[in-house]
Amino acid sequence: MNNSRSFWVTGASNGLGLALLQGLLEQGHRVAASGKDAAVFEALGERYGQQFMQVPWQLHDAQQAADACQLIARHWQSLDGLIINAGTSDYLPGDVADSELIEAIVTSNQLAGKHCLTAVTPLLAKGDSPQVMAVFNRYSALQLYAPSQVTAGWNQLPQWVREQRDALKAVGISLTVVGPQSLKTPVTPAQAFPEQWTPQSAAQELLRRWPAAEPELVLETLDLSGLWPLPQR
Repeated sequence: MNNSRSFWVTGASNGLGLALLQGLLEQGHRVAASGKDAAVFEALGERYGQQFMQVPWQLHDAQQAADACQLIARHWQSLDGLIINAGTSDYLPGDVADSELIEAIVTSNQLAGKHCLTAVTPLLAKGDSPQVMAVFNRYSALQLYAPSQVTAGWNQLPQWVREQRDALKAVGISLTVVGPQSLKTPVTPAQAFPEQWTPQSAAQELLRRWPAAEPELVLETLDLSGLWPLPQR
């Protein structure tokens, strides 16, 4: 990706999301970012000026997702790339109990992912070789209900995203789903071993692979909290 383009990265104030955001900015792209840590974005705004734009971050709220898209449309009129960091803990309520933590990550990312992709599709359809990359971790890729239930969009966000592939393709948008290998529904016969990914090394690899617009990429990490930090409790 050498030519300047426009991107939106969600869950972008720490971990893998922040590394993806910084990587795109360093490549000279215009980037809109959603994330909870305003101080991080303030520093990026001072460094990158109009190349960087902060947009609403509570994307599990449909109105905030719509507001973010309206802000992008007002400034850029179109969008070339959307990176949904669907492993973020940004959307967790501050008082979530430890026993409810995993379910809260699954459900809040499910809402945010659906709201974002639905709202931004018209902007992407106007973009240059537009693409969506949805990145999941072991938590956010879980089925919402019992593992014995069928793998379907109503039960698992990665599958819901995959079910949008044909509709996205019809308006010229490519889709890449990045996540851990599923033993129940593997996307590749190759066995993926967990690696010691850092946010920077994972982001570098994902951005390197972006131009190929591969339908599925497997990302297995030994350090889940390094790529997707949980809030201090």
